[in-house]
Amino acid sequence: MYIPLDAKEFSMSKWIEKRSRPVLPLYLAALVWPVGALILPPYRLVNLVILAVLSVAVYFIAAHFCPTRVQRVAMPYATGSEDTDAMLAGISANLDALHKLNDNIPDAELSRQLDRMEKAGRGIVQAVEQKPDKARSVDRFARYYLPEVVKIMSSYVQMEQGGIQGDNAAQILGEVRRNAATMATAFENQLDALYSAEAMDISTDIEVLENIMKGQNLTK
Repeated sequence: MYIPLDAKEFSMSKWIEKRSRPVLPLYLAALVWPVGALILPPYRLVNLVILAVLSVAVYFIAAHFCPTRVQRVAMPYATGSEDTDAMLAGISANLDALHKLNDNIPDAELSRQLDRMEKAGRGIVQAVEQKPDKARSVDRFARYYLPEVVKIMSSYVQMEQGGIQGDNAAQILGEVRRNAATMATAFENQLDALYSAEAMDISTDIEVLENIMKGQNLTK
């Protein structure tokens, strides 16, 4: 089963440049008309032409001294698809929530299973960002499986911290502990499925390479 070792630490921030034109040249160009009208009565056609030319000239001169502002903005994801970017942002937010919940879980074994879930989840995000066409394969994971796990673990932490007693509470907490490993395995299987095509391609490439090497007596 393939799980990138650095999936949890993988940084996927992108930078985009936002350009904003200064508004001062527009204001100065507009100011030409009321000020100029005091000198050149606008009811004469020639005066209107002069004011228009002056307004345009003022605009370009002011624009020269007021360059366009360029601001770099960090974007969590930039796959080229807004839907995929939103999906990845949602997965990351849920994984962050899962990580915070894990910090409040004293049970070592349950905490280990949450670590597995988070690591596999980060690997899924990395795989989809690198190849956005895989987004469709993790749609249900993103919309249902992961949010449901976060909801279950959130309820678990609330019950643990609230010191809720009784048979029902004990049953719920016990079920969560017993099924955590199954949930973690499901996460890992979802990640592994994303690399099935690559694994097949690599196996085929290796087989072809071996046959070529054998044909040239390079394996003896």
